[in-house]
Amino acid sequence: MSTRKAARSGSIQEVTTDLEKKITECFEIFDHAANKTVDVREIGTIIRSLGCIPTEAEIQEIIVNVEDQENAGTVPLQNFLPHVDGLIKQFKMRPATAEELLKAFQTLDKENKGYLTKEYFLKLMMEDGEPFTQEEIDEMLTVALDPDTGHINYEYYVSQLLVPPSIYDLIPKKKEVRKIGAGVLF
Repeated sequence: MSTRKAARSGSIQEVTTDLEKKITECFEIFDHAANKTVDVREIGTIIRSLGCIPTEAEIQEIIVNVEDQENAGTVPLQNFLPHVDGLIKQFKMRPATAEELLKAFQTLDKENKGYLTKEYFLKLMMEDGEPFTQEEIDEMLTVALDPDTGHINYEYYVSQLLVPPSIYDLIPKKKEVRKIGAGVLF
């Protein structure tokens, strides 16, 4: 769509792109008072419902940037929409692709067996990167663990992790350049 949103007296008059519409729709689900604001504690849920995969630190950073300074604990749509729209257009918090996930598991599988042991998987989930809660680990194992072998067949697990098309599919396709670790992915 070619028109842009117009802001008058602090309210959003027209939301015109598919991305803006999707963000606004998700926001409005949590706008229980129908006053174009949400409780700050809902931000993580809203972001995740958009198909984004933020860290807790990223959620806190978003909150700092969008929280209403005059009404602490609330986030107005007029702050949330442009900020999150910009993050998504920069491919921030984008879920990994199947290829990226598979490559990560293959890197961890030093013996190239096609699986990880439960013990090794648990060690990685609890000690490396952002730690998972026991509840999250139990949920992962429900899907990932082969009950017959006690191993995590990572090709199967990756296929179970994939989600339907995401909000990132609404962004016009351009050549995407993202840094991954020390390398660059084109």
